[in-house]
Amino acid sequence: MGLNRVPPTVPVVHLWDWLPAAFDPVLILVAVWLGWKADQFGKVMIVALAAFGVSVFVSWIVSSLGLPWIAPVRSDALTLFPVRLIAAMLWASGAYAFRRAAKG
Repeated sequence: MGLNRVPPTVPVVHLWDWLPAAFDPVLILVAVWLGWKADQFGKVMIVALAAFGVSVFVSWIVSSLGLPWIAPVRSDALTLFPVRLIAAMLWASGAYAFRRAAKG
């Protein structure tokens, strides 16, 4: 049969694989803390990128040490960077909006 007869496979990522990436505790902590401190909505994207970068770095270090982590960054595990970035944006936006509403 040759390689040209093999149909392409589409990866399937289930919701329960996405949730750990969106609920990484470091991602939430950094995004909410910096989102709360942001004084303009335009800064929320910068906050989300910072939270994303910090959480990926911490997850990579923890995974490299061989310790269990809710959302590991390894070559044999799903990293789901788009899910992490969107989650960071949502967490930071929520903190920013909550602070604006609390200020009145």
